[in-house]
Amino acid sequence: MGIINSRNLKRKKLAINLILFAVLYFSVSFNKEFIRPVFCNTPIIGIITGSFSNFMAAYIISLFPLSSVLSKNINLRKSRSVVYIVAVVVFILLTIEEIRPYADASSVYDIYDIIASGIGSMFAILTFEILAKRINAKNVFTK
Repeated sequence: MGIINSRNLKRKKLAINLILFAVLYFSVSFNKEFIRPVFCNTPIIGIITGSFSNFMAAYIISLFPLSSVLSKNINLRKSRSVVYIVAVVVFILLTIEEIRPYADASSVYDIYDIIASGIGSMFAILTFEILAKRINAKNVFTK
């Protein structure tokens, strides 16, 4: 029974991470191909669509540790530390990439991309906290 349960946990984690990656890929691609070209000349919306990929990258990549939480592989206290650390590291890496490109993801320094990365990391932490409260409430009522 333990081996089957372990396999199910691994499958859940893999499925959650694949879904997150698919959301990241398709949302950034859709923005790049359809939304951004239409609104690139609009001042505020152009900035938002231009920085959307940084926001989504920070948000989704920072949520990757959530798969362990949702599959109940690690407890909430440890997972909180992991999510916060991953969110900060992702923000730092995206900021470094923006200032000094190393992965050819950006060719121009843009403060809005750095702000979008920070907001994405903060939204990931906020999402985790909301899920943690729901998981805690669910555990209290099921005991």
